[in-house]
Amino acid sequence: MPASARPRPPGGTRPRETSLARRLLVLQAAVVGVLVLAMTVVAWLDAREAVRDTAEEQTVAVVESIADSPLVADAVAGPDPTAVLQPYVEQVRADTGISFVTVLAPDRTRWTHPDPAEIGRPFLGTIAPALAGRTFTETYTGTLGPSVRTTGPVFGADGEVVALVSAGVTVEAIGRDLAAAVPGIAGTAAATVAAGALGSWALARRLRRQTHGLSPEALARMVEYHHGVLHAVREGLLLVDADARVQLVNDEARRLLDLPGDPTGCRVTELGLPAELAEVLASRRTAVDEVHLTGSRVLVVSQAPPSGAGGGTVVTLRDRTELQRLTGELDSVRSFAESLRAQAHEAANRLHTTVSLVELGRTDEAVEFATEQLRTAQELTDRVVSAVEEPVLAALLLGKAATAAERGVRLEIDAGSVGATGLPGGDLVTVVGNLLDNAIEAALAGDPPREVEVGLEVVGGALEVRVEDTGPGIAAADLGRVFRRGWTTKAADGAPHGLGLALVAAVVRRHGGELRVRPGPGAEFRVTLPLRSPAGAAP
Repeated sequence: MPASARPRPPGGTRPRETSLARRLLVLQAAVVGVLVLAMTVVAWLDAREAVRDTAEEQTVAVVESIADSPLVADAVAGPDPTAVLQPYVEQVRADTGISFVTVLAPDRTRWTHPDPAEIGRPFLGTIAPALAGRTFTETYTGTLGPSVRTTGPVFGADGEVVALVSAGVTVEAIGRDLAAAVPGIAGTAAATVAAGALGSWALARRLRRQTHGLSPEALARMVEYHHGVLHAVREGLLLVDADARVQLVNDEARRLLDLPGDPTGCRVTELGLPAELAEVLASRRTAVDEVHLTGSRVLVVSQAPPSGAGGGTVVTLRDRTELQRLTGELDSVRSFAESLRAQAHEAANRLHTTVSLVELGRTDEAVEFATEQLRTAQELTDRVVSAVEEPVLAALLLGKAATAAERGVRLEIDAGSVGATGLPGGDLVTVVGNLLDNAIEAALAGDPPREVEVGLEVVGGALEVRVEDTGPGIAAADLGRVFRRGWTTKAADGAPHGLGLALVAAVVRRHGGELRVRPGPGAEFRVTLPLRSPAGAAP
C-alpha cells in the first residue's frame, strides 16, 4: 500500500508547534522594531526642532549685528540707502548662508533684497514689535516662500527707530538642513536594528539549545508529565546540583529520608542524613546499588550524572528494609534446613553405629548408645521450643546451634520463658542472627575452647538479648565505630562486610531500644527491645 493511501489515525497529526526560541525571536524583533521606529521619530522631531532653533539663533544674530553696525545707521540717514546697504547685506547673507537680509524703512519700503526687483516695494510681514523697539521672530510667507524670520529695529542717534532689519531662512532651506540629518538618523536606526537583531538571534539560538527546540506548549506538557512521573514512581528520586544542593525531590525520597518539608535549595549536608550517605550524595561520584542505613531504614542508593548535565547527579533510593527482614527470615529457614541436614547426617552415622552394634551381638550397648544420642538431641530442641514461643526465633537458634557445632564452636543457649513479643520476626532474626554470626566468627578467631553463649529473657516489658563469645573481643578504642556501616574485623576478601551490626543498630533505634557492648577479650553484646504486646511478658 503506498504511503499516501495509508489510513491516518482519527484526528490527524498534531500541528507543528513553533518553538519557544522562534517565538521569542519574533517578539524581540517586533519590540526592537517598534522601539527603533519610535526612537527614529523622536530623533527626527528633535532634529527638526534643533534646525529651527539654529535658524532662529542665526537670524537673530545677523539682525542684531547689522542693526548695531554704524554703517547701517549712516546709510539710512544718507541720500541713497540702497546703494550703500545692498552690497553690504548681500555680503553678510553670503557669509552667513541665510536666505535673505532686508533693510527697510519704518513705512515698510525695502532698501535691500536678494531679488533687486523687490527693492522699493513694501515689506511683507509683521513689523509692529520692531517699531516698538523689540526684536522678534516669526514664521511668515513672503516673496521667497515660507520662512523663519527675525525682525529688529535700527536706532538713530536720538534713540528713535530709523529703520528695520529682517533676516530669515526659508522653510525649504530648513528642510535641506533637516534632510542632511536624516542619513545620520537612519544610520543610527539601522545600526540599532542590526544590533538588536543580532542579539535576539544569539539569544534565540542559546535558548533553542537549552530548550531543545521545544515550544512553550511542549515545555508545559513536559513539566506536567515530569511532575506526574516524579510523584508516581515508587523509588525515591533526588536531583543534586554541582554545589551539592537539592534541586528536585519526590514524595518517596522525602519519606525514605524522613525529610519533614521541601528540601529544595538545601545542601545535602544540611538534611540531617547519616554522614556516610551525605558524603555519597555530595561527592557526585557514580554509585551503583550501595547499601546505606538511615535511622530506621536500609536503603539501596544509586547515583550517576544525568545526560548533558553540568556536574550534578541523579540519585535513586530504594527501600530494602522489608527485603532485609524477609532475607533474615529466609536465613533463619535456611539455617533450620541446614540444621536438619546436619542432624540427618549425624542420625545416619548414629544409626549405622547402632546397627553395627546389633550385628555384633552387643544389643545392650546398642540400646544404650541410641538412647543417649536421642536424649541429647531432643533435650536442646525441647528446651528451646518450650522456652521460646516465637517460632522464627526458635528455628533460628536451633539452626545456629547446628551450624556452630559443624564449625567447631559450642553454642550455649540460655533462654528464659519468652512468649509472644509482638516484635516483627524479621527484626528478631536481624538482631539475634547477626549477633550470633559475628560471635561464631569471633570465637573461631580465638583460642580453644571456642564457645558462644546466647541469653534470651523478658524483663520489665522488654526482651533482653545477650550474646557473648570467647574471641579476641573488641578494643575500647573501636567502641564508637562498631555499629558503623563498613566497620569490620574480618580480613578483606572481596566480600561485603560491616553491615550486620549496622543493621542491628538500625533495628534497635527503630524500636526505641538500647544496645550495649562490653569490650574484649571475649566481647559481649546486650540488646533491649521494648515489647509490642503484653503477651510477651513472662507469666
